[in-house]
Amino acid sequence: MKALLVLEDGAVWEGSSIGAGGTSMGEAVFNTSMTGYQEMLTDPSYAGQILTLTYPLIGNYGVTDLDDESIAVQAAGLVVRELAETPSNWRSSGTLQGYMVRNNVVGIQGVDTRSLARHLRTRGVMRGAVSTEFSAPELLEQIKGGPDYGSIDFVKDRSVKEPTIWAGGVGDDPVRAKWLNRDGRKPHRVALLDLGVKHNIMRSLTDLGCEVTAWPCDTPAEAMMETQPDGYMISPGPGDPARLSYLVDTVRKLATCGKPMANICLGHQLLGHAFGARTFKLPFGHRGANHPVKDLRTGRVSITSQNHGYAVDPEGLKGTPLEVSHINLNDGTVEGLRHVELPVFSIQYHPEASPGPRDSMALFEVFVGMLDKG
Repeated sequence: MKALLVLEDGAVWEGSSIGAGGTSMGEAVFNTSMTGYQEMLTDPSYAGQILTLTYPLIGNYGVTDLDDESIAVQAAGLVVRELAETPSNWRSSGTLQGYMVRNNVVGIQGVDTRSLARHLRTRGVMRGAVSTEFSAPELLEQIKGGPDYGSIDFVKDRSVKEPTIWAGGVGDDPVRAKWLNRDGRKPHRVALLDLGVKHNIMRSLTDLGCEVTAWPCDTPAEAMMETQPDGYMISPGPGDPARLSYLVDTVRKLATCGKPMANICLGHQLLGHAFGARTFKLPFGHRGANHPVKDLRTGRVSITSQNHGYAVDPEGLKGTPLEVSHINLNDGTVEGLRHVELPVFSIQYHPEASPGPRDSMALFEVFVGMLDKG
């Protein structure tokens, strides 16, 4: 079946349909990772976005429930050069095509995804649509009449609705936390403000002996503090942090309560807002698994996995108790913050990325070490 990809600047790519038929609109972005298509599709940070994968062959190792990073596909659509028809991997339980059909994901293959990536790098990310139903002019009219990505609050629909203790995802051992608990000691209790958390964040903390409770995004700080957890974490999530003003006071109160606090991606950006800094939209974002990040204190460079379209403006940090701890070596943007007095830090990249580089996984150990010290 013929399919079209149309961008709001009038650019058109023709191809063939993959996944479900129909029409899907969203912000067109690209990711340069060679693997991890299922994790990306189910990453809540891709909510409202049409995901383009620049690696030319996608789906070659199939899919498995173990690789889902949330309970549903979050991306608005998928664009690939070629979809593998016959996957080969001992973990595979099906094809990416079947997975997309089951999850009603509209996609297109046969697109020169590297030319598309160059287009977005030059013009910047923009609204687009993938369709098997409409002509290019009809799609362009729909795109221009639709909402801008930055005007939508995607977080509320991705957050849990009530406090939920992480007990594992599909395929996880429900008693994993007990037998991995260090030397039989009581687990650290971590209160995680869920803005669109990935399973592997909670899994990584659990593996280090923590009991993680995910809280709804609109939970007041006082309600979380009343449960007296050992520490706090603000999760990643989708959308423009400047739209989430209802979270700024919560993040500020949790950050200044004196207990350890870690913030990832959107949580990092909101920490900046909580202390008076601003964020700005990147031209085409950072999405891939090979971004070099430098720790300014140690000089160590880590290769990181990233997925964000906004960054903290370092100018707004002047006169605040936050200092820049990490920078991106590609463009110099802020990749980490540290409070100069309190046990609070944040990172823009994703230490939980799986598959992906594991250089930064130790940051979970840093956070748990802070919990050990009380």
